[in-house]
Amino acid sequence: MTSFAGLAPAMAKALEKRGYTTLTPVQVAVSDPAIGDADALVSAQTGSGKTVAFGLALAPTLLEGEERFARAASPLALVIAPTRELAMQVKRELEWLYEMTGAVMASCVGGMDMRTERRALERGAHIVVGTPGRLRDHITRGNLDLGGVRAVVLDEADEMLDLGFREDLEFILESAPEDRRTLMFSATVSREIASLAKNYQRDAMRISTAAEREQHVDIDYRALLVAPADRENAIINVLRYYDAQNALVFCSTRAAVNHLTARFNNRGFSVVALSGELSQNERTHALQAMRDGRARVCIATDVAARGIDLPNLELVVHADLPTNPETLLHRSGRTGRAGRKGVSALIVPVSARRKAERLLQAANLKANWARPPSVEEILQRDDERLLADPLLADKIAEDEAATVEALVARFDARQLAAAVARFFKAGRSAPEDLIEVPLEQRKPRERGNDAIPAETKRPRDSFAASLWISVSVGRKQRAEPRWLIPMLCRNGNITKNEIGAIKMQPEETYVELSADAANGFLEAIGPGSMLERGIRVTVLEGQPDLTPQPYTRAPGDKPAKRYDRPARSEERRADWKPRGEFEKKARPDGKRDFDRPEGTAAKPNRKDRDESGRKPAKPFAGPKPFKGKRDERPGKPKGRKPDRL
Repeated sequence: MTSFAGLAPAMAKALEKRGYTTLTPVQVAVSDPAIGDADALVSAQTGSGKTVAFGLALAPTLLEGEERFARAASPLALVIAPTRELAMQVKRELEWLYEMTGAVMASCVGGMDMRTERRALERGAHIVVGTPGRLRDHITRGNLDLGGVRAVVLDEADEMLDLGFREDLEFILESAPEDRRTLMFSATVSREIASLAKNYQRDAMRISTAAEREQHVDIDYRALLVAPADRENAIINVLRYYDAQNALVFCSTRAAVNHLTARFNNRGFSVVALSGELSQNERTHALQAMRDGRARVCIATDVAARGIDLPNLELVVHADLPTNPETLLHRSGRTGRAGRKGVSALIVPVSARRKAERLLQAANLKANWARPPSVEEILQRDDERLLADPLLADKIAEDEAATVEALVARFDARQLAAAVARFFKAGRSAPEDLIEVPLEQRKPRERGNDAIPAETKRPRDSFAASLWISVSVGRKQRAEPRWLIPMLCRNGNITKNEIGAIKMQPEETYVELSADAANGFLEAIGPGSMLERGIRVTVLEGQPDLTPQPYTRAPGDKPAKRYDRPARSEERRADWKPRGEFEKKARPDGKRDFDRPEGTAAKPNRKDRDESGRKPAKPFAGPKPFKGKRDERPGKPKGRKPDRL
């Protein structure tokens, strides 16, 4: 007696053998006998069990009341998936689900040998799973006959449209019989999906369960704020802290995947890469290494965001923020599947915080904002895992008794405990010390004087009580407030509101500090009173003389810049007059150059000029002799240069 009422007996037995006790909401909805052979448009999030769902929905249409299929001939069902990985995953799921019906499966995906696929189609198959481009190739070449197809399934229809497969999908659907059954599964029902359903489905039923509308309730979203330079170090700390059996790190480009793969390999992580530049064989081996435990971290582009089902995937890390909320959902949906818990960690540089907030809001997700795990937290987590290791609680076996007695007799308990801790931590990457960033979000700066509240404004000329310090850099060292103020705040643990007037001198700079912040500033810089780059701070007694001093060049010094020569600048300023006030210089005889008598030459006559100042005309000496090469080809007149070949 089966507990799955309404299902075909073969389907119920396969589910029980697989260990299913209950069905997910989407599986219950699409396998409802009331639907019959009607078309359906289903909204199903990743990880909701939709592959088994449409497998159960297809069974009544394909079996037609029989328990087993007849001999395989032309396909009865066609399943279309956007990527190779998803197509192969769907085929594996349908193989165990239809195991007791005698169904024959065939796959048609890009990157595989087309001749092998053609031979499999010629032998016959009940269900064909493939990608749009390869399926269209087989239909065009006459290898795939869709004349007997009873049902077509479009899995991840929104992704196929995003990848530009609309033309291929329309070609495939138009090649199938018009009386077929069409099931479309999509995470979101956009305008394009609705248009496709309207054109190629007949009175489709809209199925959207409440569980699918709750986005990834088994996933803990964490947004980790980091300094831009600590992005890769933060990923290392996240991997070390969670120590997941399987972890997936998403990057935006193939170059980033290759870079992180090389670095994590050097740090001792067992890593595989997954990107579009790899062949299908390489991608299959990478996923198999994750499944059998030879690798624990997979670094991938968004090609792995859909269709990859790793049973023990506990952690998803977004090394680069996704470009849209749909990609965020599909990336994160690789974990937290089938009731298992998972963690989705977004590595957020401080400069990209607003982008991450908009992304989470658009995806209707709430994330816990925090800093990445610190060195102390990681080491404490290692100790907890060591103490919870089940090997420490196992009984001593008979073949181990002699070794245990020898160790106890030779070493004391502390030495043995230290050896156990070293063995446990051997091969693990050391955690990184990260720059601490503030978690509080700074409010956006508004324009105008009303942007800062009146009670927080501080006059820029002076403080009520202040301390003047001298910094050992001035105009000669090209000191500028734009880098001097951040350096003082960084080293002295103060804010720019606690800095008053700044007076630049040739060899030093006078800085005014508020009396409240002066003591803390001096304690922060230490007894040596040194800042970065060897810059020294000196406390001044009272207010310094702020009269501008002219810069005098010592012997051997380089010439000062123009703004360091006030005397010379003042001289030039005193001599300056508008252009119109200059007097025109006249000739000694009071005449101008253009007042010379008519007929006189402007320049003295030369020996080759006549009395009017003009050169005499030269007599005609005849044509100049031809100096170029003559064309000796037959039929060409002599005296011409040869044509350029």
